[in-house]
Amino acid sequence: MYAESGREYGVTPQQGQLLCVLMARPHGMSELGAMLRLAKSSLTGLVDRTERNGLVQREPDPLDTRAVRVALTARGERVAGEFYDETCRRIEELPACLSPAERDLLAGLLGRVVLDNEVPVVFQEPDEGARAAQSH
Repeated sequence: MYAESGREYGVTPQQGQLLCVLMARPHGMSELGAMLRLAKSSLTGLVDRTERNGLVQREPDPLDTRAVRVALTARGERVAGEFYDETCRRIEELPACLSPAERDLLAGLLGRVVLDNEVPVVFQEPDEGARAAQSH
């Protein structure tokens, strides 16, 4: 789904994931590396490429003068929102052939797989991330 949506918006699946994570709030590089499960060098390359495309920017971390946070630019916010909406639409269409009971069963099973495998939260509702950030 990321790849199909990404082609429409000119981003790679990895850039799409990065944009979705940043919709909630800016993140530090080490936090992004953990969330996206990327090595430092891979994350740096991803942020560099996404920054060159004008979608993200590095900004000083107000809590640590040695560190930077990665934030969406105005263009990045627009692309992230459109990419997110399109990807959600595509995902919602996937189980169209299933009955409501089958969809509920599938959702429950997939939820267990995600929890049991400690899948990082990458694709969440934008306001969920903002609420989580406010509670920390």
